[in-house]
Amino acid sequence: MPIPSPARLRALLALFVIPLSLSACNDSNPGEEQAPPSAVSIETVHAQPLAISTELNGRILAPRTAEVRARVAGVVLKRVYREGSDVKQGDVLFRIDPAPFKADVDSARAILAKAEATRYQARLQNDRYRELITINAVSRQDHDNARAALMQADAAVAEAKAALERAQLNLGYATVTAPISGRIGRALVTEGALVGQNESTPLATIQQLDPIHADVTQSTRELNALRRALRSGELQQVGQNQASATLIQDDGTPYPLPGKLLFSDISVDQSTGQITLRSEFPNPDLDLLPGSFIRLRLEQAVKQQAISVPQRAILRDSAGNPRVLLVDAQQRITERTLVLGAVQNDRWIVIQGLAPGDQVVVEGLQHVNPGDQVRIDNAGKDAPAIVQHNGQ
Repeated sequence: MPIPSPARLRALLALFVIPLSLSACNDSNPGEEQAPPSAVSIETVHAQPLAISTELNGRILAPRTAEVRARVAGVVLKRVYREGSDVKQGDVLFRIDPAPFKADVDSARAILAKAEATRYQARLQNDRYRELITINAVSRQDHDNARAALMQADAAVAEAKAALERAQLNLGYATVTAPISGRIGRALVTEGALVGQNESTPLATIQQLDPIHADVTQSTRELNALRRALRSGELQQVGQNQASATLIQDDGTPYPLPGKLLFSDISVDQSTGQITLRSEFPNPDLDLLPGSFIRLRLEQAVKQQAISVPQRAILRDSAGNPRVLLVDAQQRITERTLVLGAVQNDRWIVIQGLAPGDQVVVEGLQHVNPGDQVRIDNAGKDAPAIVQHNGQ
């Protein structure tokens, strides 16, 4: 093969150098086409009155519970009520054989009639001797004896009346009635059972179910912290007529009817160091049954200038410290560490770290880092859903 001339070599070399030079020029300016800023959604921080509530555990209790007992000894003839039904105060529940008590009433009535006849005779004799003593026809001793006999007859009549009243009471107790209104459970005795023999036999139990109570316990540590915040002015006391309670059902949804706080106990349980708080709830459909385990969200105070952020806006560093991403005036991402309080309606209460006007990233935060330029896609739609206290 013939060797190319120097001029031809230079021409061929130029053909290869020009494309390489153009490629190098293109690679030397990679920043000419930058990616667009990431879009994020923000929420502007606002300070608003916020009801401070606490979720506590407890149980449902009946406000009134009555054990129906036999007050006289006898044999049960009939159960009148239907088990599991609602009864009213005074409704007949059981009938005990009344025959012995009717006989006692008749006997007591006869004894009373005899005592009244004896008193009548003693009164006539006393009146007669009172006239005769004025003319000294009888001795003073006979007159005193007649007066004493009348007094004894009066006492015998009073005793006979009391015995008759007692016998009538026992006859009435043979008909067992409901002491309170409510729902009655199963019968604890059957027909033919001998009850009230040497003791008051339980027959059934009645519980009032509407309204119903919810008793929860709170530690003295939490209660003392709340009191300190109230004394310092950081929180304000919720009025007795404004304090509300929300019952959380098994599926996590709130009970549709609101309750109210009745009172806090005045003593601390020595074994647990907790205090009992009682709330009352309407229960028209009897969905709440005594003994059920419940969770209760209880309003105990109001913070007038509260700041909160959605739970989804909170990030955690390797040490578990909470932090949020903010958008500054130049629409760049900054990071800030927070001090959080309790959770309120899917929002964290911020104790320290944020101020009104801060713009917190709530969506798209997984695609950005501190220092990144971003684009806000929800300007003018960032009002936080803060639950305010009733009446604020």
